[in-house]
Amino acid sequence: MSASGRSAGPEVIWARPERAGRGPRPTHSRAEIAAAAVRVADAEGIDAVSMRRVAAEIGCATMSLYNYVPRKEDLYELMVDAVSAEHDLPAAPSGDWRADMLLLARQGRALMHRHPWLPALMSPVFGFSPNVLRYLEWGLAALDGLDVPYGTKMELIAMINGVVTTYVRNEVFMAERERTSPYPPGAELAARGAYLGQVVAGGDYPHLAAAFMEDPGPIDYDAVFERALTRVLDGFAVA
Repeated sequence: MSASGRSAGPEVIWARPERAGRGPRPTHSRAEIAAAAVRVADAEGIDAVSMRRVAAEIGCATMSLYNYVPRKEDLYELMVDAVSAEHDLPAAPSGDWRADMLLLARQGRALMHRHPWLPALMSPVFGFSPNVLRYLEWGLAALDGLDVPYGTKMELIAMINGVVTTYVRNEVFMAERERTSPYPPGAELAARGAYLGQVVAGGDYPHLAAAFMEDPGPIDYDAVFERALTRVLDGFAVA
């Protein structure tokens, strides 16, 4: 074990016992550390999360924090697990696998909007934490009525998560761009829309012109989200 608390080889944070306090120094739980990191990220974004900042939030020295969390990547994993606990899953699936997948997707979208930094950390690397495993176990149980191999079921859950993550990442980006724009709300988007309409009307993009003529907007983002999910589920609804 190095002075920073890091082991000589790779290890999973969940296989590592929580550090017990010695002497007069307080013991900080993983839940406390994760909550502090989540508070920082919610308020200031993921780039504001550092070992130094989180140590200050819980009232310990930076080097002491490494005794609890060896790497920043481990801190990220604690954060993902902490917010994953916010999934409000029924005690048992409904028996309608499509409805249950939609439930997971809608809750995931709401969760990512509560924590806009989360899409940036969504990765299979963080798939071993207790709350993420609980989520996956519930999802697989919900898919008992789908007659496909478990590998295909895992692909379906991953695809649903991918759609949600990509969709919310775009929503968060657009909201942040609007928030930081020096112009009145909607002004920049309107200017870009006017420019695009002018360019498309020039005749060089006939298919785009036809598409805009067919549906000039505005876009119903909730409806698009639901249609995207439905099409993914349709692709897995095999006999």
